Amino acid sequence: MPAIQLTPSERKDKRADAHHLAPVVLIGGDGLTPAVVKETDAALNAHGLIKVRVFSDQRETRDAMFAALADRLNAAPIQHIGKLLVLWRPMPEKVKSERDDRMPGPKMVKVLKFSKSGNHRPQVKKIKVLGNQRIAAGGQIKRAKKRITSVKKTAVD
Repeated sequence: MPAIQLTPSERKDKRADAHHLAPVVLIGGDGLTPAVVKETDAALNAHGLIKVRVFSDQRETRDAMFAALADRLNAAPIQHIGKLLVLWRPMPEKVKSERDDRMPGPKMVKVLKFSKSGNHRPQVKKIKVLGNQRIAAGGQIKRAKKRITSVKKTAVD
């Protein structure tokens, strides 16, 4: 028996989720080869819920393949209908690495522009400010420039 046991309601939800999916693994005339098992494992890691199409006319062999895939890959058998098999396994957590050389990304900044008469509401504009930009006093976006130092001062030092 596979390691993952689902309740009938969970199995029903997974069947509904798999309805629109296309088969991602095809099992041909050679049957359940190690390459097919490896590809099915990769598809389960990438998608979690997959459909497998079996090109075999014997129902007993399809049942045996379905049980063997579920056992080998520690997946839950969801559905076997015709030549389609549906398997599910929870997706592994992806390791998120933080880069040290990462620069700040774009920011959304709200700029208020007040009316000259004072009777109207201020206008709110959302502006996307990139890492090398700044907002000037009038609400305009200026690019940050490198600071120019005096040639005379550097020559003296």
